Amino acid sequence: MSLPDYQSFMTPLLKCLASGKTVKLKDIEASVYQSLSLSAEQLKLRIPSGKQTYAYHRLGWAKTYLVQAGLIEQPKRAFCKITPKGLAVIESGEPINNQYLSKFDAFIDFKTRSKDESESAQVNATSIVSNNSDKTPEELIEAAVDTLNTNLSDEVLKAILAASPVFFENLVVDLMLAMGYGGSRKDAGQATQYTQDGGIDGIIKEDKLGLEMIYLQAKRYTNKTVGRPDIQAFAGALDMHRAKKGVFITTSSFSKDAFDYIDRIDKRIVLIDGAQLTELMLSHNLGVSTKHVFEVKTLDSDYFLED
Repeated sequence: MSLPDYQSFMTPLLKCLASGKTVKLKDIEASVYQSLSLSAEQLKLRIPSGKQTYAYHRLGWAKTYLVQAGLIEQPKRAFCKITPKGLAVIESGEPINNQYLSKFDAFIDFKTRSKDESESAQVNATSIVSNNSDKTPEELIEAAVDTLNTNLSDEVLKAILAASPVFFENLVVDLMLAMGYGGSRKDAGQATQYTQDGGIDGIIKEDKLGLEMIYLQAKRYTNKTVGRPDIQAFAGALDMHRAKKGVFITTSSFSKDAFDYIDRIDKRIVLIDGAQLTELMLSHNLGVSTKHVFEVKTLDSDYFLED
């Protein structure tokens, strides 16, 4: 369930400050959410980083823009108070959004500073948001990163399909190692010799002591969906080695029957399709490298504490 954009939080926030008291944003957030009639489900939604809810994230950015326009002041960190200018805006009854805030010189100066910094070849999310009324600067950054990663995932999958079958089998083992499973690359490499044993393409220790082994199956397909017969064959190969755990990885996808089958057997078999494979490779920096690192900084309030 979607939330109102951050500009929709501006009017309710300003009204919640109409008493003129200096309050913490946390102390009035519930009143703002109530004014917007946000449901319990909406209030649970969290931004991709998981660090905070979308509701509080957008409330915070609404406050930031109202501060920049001079309608709210911040006597100290985490506290806010309405200004005489803000009270006058409430009395006007006009809806408050970025377009309305552009009437104030302080807000225009703020946008101008952002534009100048952006033109000096620095990434400035605040200047981006002026052209998008739905998302906050951080949400725009996360959306851009998601788009870049989606494109990169497509490139990684194409590179896998262009490589040899042996390369793919080694990649599967490398991925398990990158994810923290035990053993060494030398031990894991020896496991590719199990291919003739009923379709086992790799083996890796679940822990560094090798108390239990995980058997791997790798299928490099393009359009073919991996169905129940393939998974049954893999389960049979596990029986040959008295194994209880296996991972079946494909560059394509799995059928519903395949998932239904693993839910009904005693063995623990994990199915990883092409989308999950590339996602794991990106998460564990396998086959990819970092091109740029952008830092989003925040105020270090401890630095400004005086004895």
